[in-house]
Amino acid sequence: MDTARILVTIHPDDSVAVAIRAIEAGTTLSPGQTGLPGLSLAVLDPIPAGHKVALRAMGAGEKVIKYGYPIGTATKEIEAGRHVHTHNLKTALSESAEYRWNGGGRSPAESGEGVTKETAVPTIQAYERKDGKIGIRNELWIVPTVGCVNRTAEALARWADAEIAAGSLSGGSLDGCFAWTHPYGCSQMGDDHETTRTVLADLARHPNAGGVLVLGLGCENNTVEQFRKALGDFDGERIRFLVTQRVGDEIAEGRKLLAELGERAKRDARSPVSAARLVMGMKCGGSDGFSGITANALVGRVTDALAAMGGTPILTEVPEMFGAEQMLMDRCETRELFDRTVALINGFKQYYVRHNQVVYENPSPGNKEGGISTLEDKSCGCVQKGGSAPVRGVLRYGERIAPGVSGLQLLEGPGNDIVSTTALTAAGAHLILFTTGRGTPLGAPVPTVKISSNSALATAKPLWIDFDAGRLLAADGADAERAITAELLAYILDVASGDKKTRNETNGYREIAIFKDGVTL
Repeated sequence: MDTARILVTIHPDDSVAVAIRAIEAGTTLSPGQTGLPGLSLAVLDPIPAGHKVALRAMGAGEKVIKYGYPIGTATKEIEAGRHVHTHNLKTALSESAEYRWNGGGRSPAESGEGVTKETAVPTIQAYERKDGKIGIRNELWIVPTVGCVNRTAEALARWADAEIAAGSLSGGSLDGCFAWTHPYGCSQMGDDHETTRTVLADLARHPNAGGVLVLGLGCENNTVEQFRKALGDFDGERIRFLVTQRVGDEIAEGRKLLAELGERAKRDARSPVSAARLVMGMKCGGSDGFSGITANALVGRVTDALAAMGGTPILTEVPEMFGAEQMLMDRCETRELFDRTVALINGFKQYYVRHNQVVYENPSPGNKEGGISTLEDKSCGCVQKGGSAPVRGVLRYGERIAPGVSGLQLLEGPGNDIVSTTALTAAGAHLILFTTGRGTPLGAPVPTVKISSNSALATAKPLWIDFDAGRLLAADGADAERAITAELLAYILDVASGDKKTRNETNGYREIAIFKDGVTL
């Protein structure tokens, strides 16, 4: 008889468990298979892998519990052993909610992952920048101030990238050249105009860029003169400007400026720095029923480890906090941070309301196919990426990590993959941990570590996936879990030091998208 565990129960209070593999109707699971001492379960419906099965009977209107939190209410009576999904479970979210301040977040040293402030912090090889920040790549970036010059930017990036690959530009000291094209910079008003300029300025000042060419047209709203002001104090050797209407041959002039930036980049070299200076973004896309159990939980343990070292992890996707926001609020170190987190959540809810949209329609068809039933179900899994570290900062969209800031930060941003990874990059993330249960090839401007929630995806898409967290489903005990966590952390440090490249880097998959809320002229 098969006695291997078939169900995963995340929290002792849960009324549902998740099927590790598909279960046929009529199957009776032994306590060894349910993973719960003394509990045998007669499965009454077919349960696809990643989907939920009721551990006990629930009445209509009763809260369904997963992760120890409600993920919705039962729409009818549910017998033990029944499939729990969209046919008998609905969201309990609304446009308004009451939140409570429960006082102070706990130390990440309590996370039990063997990383505390007394633990030796590892060293990485990185680039020291004049502003005191570090970069983990030394690249040329082209930042168009307006979409009208996108094709020019791309042509220049192709030329410079080929020259770098051939070793004739910067003597091989650069990692490549990339153009961050977008459709904005003109025909925008108010907040949208400011948002575009702010995010583009954030990119121009990103420490992973050893040299930046700001490329303008000359008649756009986002003029180069205004853009200079948005940059504030900047390294004039590292950032150059070209207004294409003011030169006869913008390609020739652009190549000249890129060559000058490449020549300056020869002085850049990696040196040993503390891993505590790393800024790490976290994102999930195309989630499934395993995401909150394997990939997101694994990233959460890495978050705790980085926070304990003194590093700076950033969690975004505010709509995917709806239903799980109290978990994060309970970990805010101060009342001020709690109030800012409440404002972050309510502000995004009001954004939905202004556009006459409900706050709870988030799980995609792929999410639902993978076993996620409600937004609360998705959110409770999503926030696992934040680990157990206390919340030490709340950032508005477009705001950069300030010098000296460390610990877990919450960043305003939507769930959309490209917009949110751009927001993380603009905030200063050196790299992004991107968990997925469905798979996606996209990448941010910075190294984007794709972590699969299930091993089938890692096997099917090896050219997309960097790390298989699905192995956690078969991990035997805490020691195996810690070993996989240490393996991912070591991989991250190798990526940061330039010893390894992520799949999005080797594939050349990088792009940006800027949040837009207003009219287009």
